This record gives sequence, structure tokens and C-alpha cells, in this order.
Amino acid sequence: MNQKLSAAELAPSRSDDRNSLSKDALRRAFLDRLCYSQGKFSGLATRNDYYLALAYTIRDRMLQRWISTAAAYTVQGARTVSYLSAEFLMGPHLGNNLINLGIYDEVQQTIAELGLDLDDLLAQEEEPGLGNGGLGRLAACFIDSLATLQIPALGYGIRYEYGIFHQQIVDGRQVEKTDKWLRFGNPWELPRPEWTQEVKLGGSTEQYIDELGRLRVRWAPAKTVVGMPYDTPIAGYKNNTANTLRLWRAEATEAFDFETFNRGDYAGAVSKKITSENLSKVLYPNDETLQGKELRLEQQFFFVSCSLQDMLRILKGQQLPIERFHEKFAVQLNDTHPAIAVAELMRLLVDVHVMPWDEAWAVAQRTFGYTNHTLMPEALERWPLELFKSVLPRHLEIIYEINARFLDEVRLRFLGDDARAARLSLIDESGERYVRMAHLACVGSHTINGVAALHSELLKQDVLKDFYELWPHKFTNVTNGVTPRRWIVLSNPRLTKLISESIGEDWIRDLDELRRLEPFANNADFRERWRQIKHANKLDFARIVQHKTGITVDPHSMYDVQVKRIHEYKRQHLNVLHIVALYHRIKSNPNIEITPRTFVFGGKAAPGYHLAKLMIKLITAVGDVVNRDPQVRDRLKVVFVPNFSVTNGQWIYPAADLSEQISTAGKEASGTGNMKFQMNGALTIGTLDGANVEIREQVGDENFFLFGLSTEQVYALQARGYRPLDWYEKNPELRAVLDLIRNGFFSRGDTELFRPLVDGLLHHDPYLLLADYESYVECQDEVSEVFRDSERWTKMAILNSARSGMFSSDRSIRDYSRNIWRAKAVPVDLLSPDEIKAGLLQ
Repeated sequence: MNQKLSAAELAPSRSDDRNSLSKDALRRAFLDRLCYSQGKFSGLATRNDYYLALAYTIRDRMLQRWISTAAAYTVQGARTVSYLSAEFLMGPHLGNNLINLGIYDEVQQTIAELGLDLDDLLAQEEEPGLGNGGLGRLAACFIDSLATLQIPALGYGIRYEYGIFHQQIVDGRQVEKTDKWLRFGNPWELPRPEWTQEVKLGGSTEQYIDELGRLRVRWAPAKTVVGMPYDTPIAGYKNNTANTLRLWRAEATEAFDFETFNRGDYAGAVSKKITSENLSKVLYPNDETLQGKELRLEQQFFFVSCSLQDMLRILKGQQLPIERFHEKFAVQLNDTHPAIAVAELMRLLVDVHVMPWDEAWAVAQRTFGYTNHTLMPEALERWPLELFKSVLPRHLEIIYEINARFLDEVRLRFLGDDARAARLSLIDESGERYVRMAHLACVGSHTINGVAALHSELLKQDVLKDFYELWPHKFTNVTNGVTPRRWIVLSNPRLTKLISESIGEDWIRDLDELRRLEPFANNADFRERWRQIKHANKLDFARIVQHKTGITVDPHSMYDVQVKRIHEYKRQHLNVLHIVALYHRIKSNPNIEITPRTFVFGGKAAPGYHLAKLMIKLITAVGDVVNRDPQVRDRLKVVFVPNFSVTNGQWIYPAADLSEQISTAGKEASGTGNMKFQMNGALTIGTLDGANVEIREQVGDENFFLFGLSTEQVYALQARGYRPLDWYEKNPELRAVLDLIRNGFFSRGDTELFRPLVDGLLHHDPYLLLADYESYVECQDEVSEVFRDSERWTKMAILNSARSGMFSSDRSIRDYSRNIWRAKAVPVDLLSPDEIKAGLLQ
């Protein structure tokens, strides 16, 4: 930044420089922040200084909305949604905030006039890795939509010091590195030390008679930690609402033991600080060890207890009686991680606030809603009973009492059905005893929802069948959605411009408006512009791929993309089998006509998940061979993009031609990547799994590439006795593909490297890859044929995007608000700086 500044710009800032959205005010505020927040001038400022100065400039504008929002909610005593989630994968804040404030173009021009590039500053932001994948990204989309729809809401979670690991690919293998997202600070958050909460852990309980003669229970903890809240404002799209994301950081009650230090025990003097801070140190510690399990349980209880105590603080501040807790707060449990909230609210109501049990239970059941996110029984959290007792002794007593009363109800309803009672019990007694957290969530919640129509039906038929038969009225569906602000407007500005020029900008708030694009699918000029935009996005992504991997890809080829968490049920290895099949065809007939494809993979494997990490190695090993074989002649390329994240997704989704949604039918709860691809005009190849079913219903059968067994067929095949070797033996191409891998062709002759994967497929294949292989490959041949007809492909792409309105997270939040939370919008009037300073709340 070498531009000479005017005297006016060097003068003291004006009163509106912290809230005005004009270019002049933004320019002055940016320079003011560079000087007075960063202590730098242009000769010394780094790119990070410029980023931070801009971030603080934008945050100032959000704070005016934040304070105005808090004032409106307080005055109106608004019912508030409290969204409890162990993950919030927010993505970078700056770009999204510029979009939602409606000042992206103004800021871009202002920064350019100062000789800087906004893209460079956006790239400077460290992405908060506070989530593992779909669960955390869904929470982030929901909190964006809550603010856009002006629904009073608080997002509660953990401020992990180190987020999901940073993935590097070394020798084709995943290597986990520490995610130091806080190394340069976080300009978007504000610590709130005045609202800290104490959390007890371990110890024992004892009964006593209080001064009024009441029998009560006292919890004598082994240790106590402090939760410090850090608040981040979440702006709604072009309105005055800014809701709060409140994340908790664990601290010691006493960070430094002076007496211990003076005795010469320097490590001991800070041991409590280290132990306490471990609670919020890392997202999802490895829980293969007993210590890991204990830390993970402590983490979950820590943020839940802090959050519930914080709600009680708010209730008291608004002078509302505790009996009305459920009227003030609608608490949503995002999967089973926060399920301990049911027992903790009972403890707070009964033990601390001396509310009678029946009255407290009525409040608790009217407070909580439970969202289930899985169809896999092993993913429903449960804790060894002895471990649970050692960490949360009082809560185990409370769960015993809840369970005893619940099973009395079950026995009355299903007389003599002891097997059903055992299946429904909150305690698994079938072997080693466990506390079943999903059962606790079901019993303690007024509503239980799945996240896609198929998923919700399968919950009722299988995973939670007994609960459905007991309480069918509790069950409902809310199909997931994603925010179009981040996943189209911010990620795909070229497409945004085309759509807005064609149908106006209302679609950004109401994605159903995209239906108005349908007639344009028959317009040749519009289709040509659509193709030009897709090609430009593919060029951008090709440059990213070259920079990150060194691989050159052809933007004229089909970008065939599968980016998601690496897991056997998501079947990235089925995709690889198809790549090897195409490669085998080329080797067998070098002149065969093959539609050029670039296969793009991305995703992280859990550090302890050996087979998933081996799948990454297989992808990269096949890519190493295919990419350098001269006979392929660049008709196939295989790319693994390291460290898949929100940031990388913003490049990938707009560039994709084909979206791979190929999980085994009946295994994926919903998926949200499928929706992001669809919104950006990618076509889907997929099974009838998760939200794929609804996507196909929306876009039409003719605009979706369907393959594979249905859920019913999967169950039937497994019931008959699935023998994968039969499929291997009767399909020559499949046999050749697996033999190439097994015989070491892609592992430099090492026949042992991929043996666990191949043997697993041939002898077990729990996710039916071999059963679906032939259907998948035939469907891919159809994909290739359609792609060669660019006019037909483009028309299908436009219709996919035009029919994606149902998959906006705005629609999801409307469904939750109407059917589960009973929450209403509260419009916010923007307070002037003078009103804020004067403390005027009306």
C-alpha cells in the first residue's frame, strides 16, 4: 500500500466511522484500525496486519447490530433457540460477513483503491477447524439462517484451541499436523470473563437434610474447572440481526499455585492449569484409550453444563421464574454429544434450585429437541458405566432415577415384554454395562427428528424403532439444508451475477425463487453463458490444484468430484474401482474412446481409522500410476486435494461437473455436500440414500444418475447371506480390477499393502461395493455419454440448480421453528451510536 493519504484521512476518525457502510467511512475506519489496533503504518504493515485491520473494521459494523439485537431480544423477552453442538465448522468469517452486510463490492473497491487485493486479505484468514465435517458445517449453516430469518438464537459449543487436524499427504499417506488456527489471534470473538461458569467433575455424592427438612443430594467434586465464554457475532443477510455464537474455553480455578512454586515444584505449580485446559484443547481426542474416553466425556459435559448455567443466568437477568425455563429456551441437541444436557438440567433444577422432581422433569421434557444424525448403531454414543460414574457420579444417579420411572411406563404399556424394556433401557445390561446417550436424548426430549425423509423413516423402522412404537408423536423429519449465502453467493460470484441479472436478487433470501431459472434452460445464449462460467471456475480450480499438488489438469475434462469424510460406507474405494476399470480399458485398447475425466478426491480420515487411511493411500497410488502413464494421454487424471475444508470447498463446489454421492443405501443420514454441488450446477451420480432421494425427486429422474441397490434390496441381500466372492467371480472386469490392486500393480509390486482392503471386499464387504459395482460402472458409462453432449448436460445442470430451493438451510430453520421450537422472528431496529452510548433500549 503505497498511496499517499490526504490530510482528511489522517485526521481523527469521525463519529460514524465505526458503523457507516459508505466507502469513505470504510476507508477511514480501515486506516484507523491499522494504526490504533495493529500499531502499524503501511511501511511496516504485513498482509496479516491489513487483514486484521479490515476484520476489526467489519466487526465494528457488526457490533452495532449485535447490541441492537441483544436490546430487542431483552426488551421483548423473546423465546430463544439454544443450539448445542460439539462442532461449529464456521469457515472463514470475513468474506461471509461482507456478503451478509451487503458491502462486498464496496469493500473490494475500497481496498483496491488503497493498492491492496481483497482476495489476498481473505486468504490470510485462518479457518477455525472447530468441526469434523457435515455435523459442524450444518450447525454453521443453521446459525447463519437463524440470523437471516431473525430468529433469536444462541449457538453453544467449545472453543477448541486446536481444531480438526491439518492434513498433509506425504508419500501418498495422510499425516496429521496440529491445527494452530489461533496462532495469529481471532478478531471476530470477544471474551466474556464476567460470565464464566464453574463445572464440577468426579468425586462423590452424599444425601443430607437441609434446614427446611428436605432430603437433598450434595455433589462433592474431585475437581472444578471454569468455563470462559467467547462470543462471536453472526450477522443475518442484509438485516439488522446479529445473533451470538458462544464457545467455551476451559480454565483452572487457580491458574498458578504460588506456594507449590516456592517449594521448587515448578511443574506442579501450573499442573491444574494444564489439566483443566485440556478440556478445550483438541477437537475429538482419540478415544481408543480409557483416558481418551474420559476426556471426551468431560468435554461434552463441560460445554453442556456451561451452556445451561448460562441460560439460567439469562433467565435470572430477565427476571423470569425458573419454572418458565422451557418457555424462554428451546434447546436443540445436535446429535448425541450434548445429550448429557438432559441429566444436567435435572441436576440444576432439582439439586441447585430445589424444584420437585416431577415439576423439573416436565420442564426438561418441554425444553429439549433431539436431532439424530446417524443410522449406524455403533455411532450412537454410549459410555462404560464405571467410567461414567467416575466422571459424573451425580448424573448417573439422576439417570438411574429417570430410567426407573421410564421403565415403569414401558412395562405398563407393554405388559410382560421384558426384552423390549431391556432394549429401551438407558443402561445397556447385555454385557459390560453402558449408559446409552441416544436413549437419554429420546426420553428427555419432546421431539426426535431425522435429517432426511428416508433417514427419518429408517429411524422409525430400525435404529429407534422401539421408541417410535412407544411415542410415535415425538418423531418428525427436518431435511438438512445449506446456506446459499456462503455456498453460492460467496463461493460462486460469477454464477451469482448471472442468476441475479436473470431473475433479480430475491433468491438469496428465498431459494425457491431459483425455479424461475427453469425457462432459461431452453435459452441457447443463457446456456452458453452458463458454460463459460463453469469453465472459468474450472480454470480457477485447476490453478489451485497445480499449486497444492503439482498436478496439471484439463479444465475441458469432466471434473468428477468426491469430497467428504473418508469412510468405508461413503465408498471412496468404489470410485477408485471405476478409475482402475477405465485405466484397464485403456491398457487393453489404447485407442478406445474415453471421455476425459479429472477425478477429484478430498477428505480426512479419523487418525485411528486404519482402513480409511489406507483408502487415501490407494487413491494416491492409483493416481501416481495413471497420471504418469503416457498411454493414458491425459484422458484420466486423479487428484487428492489435501486438507479438505470449508475454504477448499468454496473452490471445489463451483468447479464440479459430477457429484459423487455413492454411499450404500440406508447408511447416510442426509449429506449436505450433495446439496452444495447441486446448487452450483453439478449433476449427481448416486444411490437412493440420505437426501439423494429428495434431490432426485426435486430435479426429476431424468436429471439424476441413479445406480445401485435400494435400502430394501440391501437389507434383503444381507438377510439372504451376501457372498461378495460370487460377484467377483462372475464379473470379468471387476475381477481384473481387484487383481491389479491385489497383485501390487499400484504398489510397486507390494502385494501386502492393499491386502486388508481387497480381502475385506472379497470376504466381508459390509457396504456392498461388489454388489453395486456393475450398476455403478454402467451408470458412469451413461454419464460419459451425456457429458459429450454439452447442450444436454448444460440444460440438466441449469435445472439441477433451479430446483435446489428445498435444500436451503433457511427452509430447514423454518421447519424447525414452526414444528419443533415454536420460535418466531423478532425484527431488530438498528440503534444509533448515540442511543447505544446512552443505554437507550427503546
